Amino acid sequence: MTTTALHAAPTAPAGHLFRDSATMLRRQLKHALRYPGLSLGTIAVPVIFLLLFVYVLGRPLAAGIGTGTDYINYLAPGILLMTVSAASTATAVSVCSDRTEGIVARFRTMAISRSSILVGHVVGSIIQTMISVGIVIGLALLMGFRPNAGPAGWLAALGLITLLTVAVTWLAVALGTLAKSPEGASNIVTPLALLPFIGSAFVPTDSMPVVVRAFAEHQPFTPVIETIRALLMDTPVGAEGIAAVAWCAGITVAAGLWANKLFNRRA
Repeated sequence: MTTTALHAAPTAPAGHLFRDSATMLRRQLKHALRYPGLSLGTIAVPVIFLLLFVYVLGRPLAAGIGTGTDYINYLAPGILLMTVSAASTATAVSVCSDRTEGIVARFRTMAISRSSILVGHVVGSIIQTMISVGIVIGLALLMGFRPNAGPAGWLAALGLITLLTVAVTWLAVALGTLAKSPEGASNIVTPLALLPFIGSAFVPTDSMPVVVRAFAEHQPFTPVIETIRALLMDTPVGAEGIAAVAWCAGITVAAGLWANKLFNRRA
């Protein structure tokens, strides 16, 4: 095939987007099964912190914030968000690897929908992340997590976690496209993994110094954590719910547009 032919590769009709996206999704899931190390590494992080903060640091933290033996009920929602943010590393590395190893360039010579490449990454990452969230929920329940939510509360909490996963995944795709190497991609998403620490995941924001508290109360993860905590413990959600959904929607739109622009320009 000549260079001219490569650049003039046919473009798939818009109606093929679903079919091509399903193909790319199967590719992502098969790749995850074939090389599980990165996925296992990302789920290990929230599991380790769950064990650490419950069995090692839980008692002094519980005494400090007045939760007593119910500290795991306070902690678990934050760990669930940590699971979502930790999964962004695998997403960014996967996207960057495809671009830098020439796989995307090969796909672009074929008659497939270009958008399907990103959709496959996003949907595959969402599925893997939600499986990880389910594992962490199961472990937390075994460790004493006792939410008061009924079916509606659980559905709402899982729905919000899914919304956040979509937002974080699109942001990870954009950052993975921006990175110049898989190693750089793993580093560029580090701030996402750190955000739950500078929020209400482990302690209330009102226990923090003034400057840190101001940041913690106005960063995206805090209203999501507080909303999930309220939904699972069956307490009033308040304005935090609106803020949480607004953050998720805003990040999804902005990151999705950014990811597609970077992909069209750099891939």
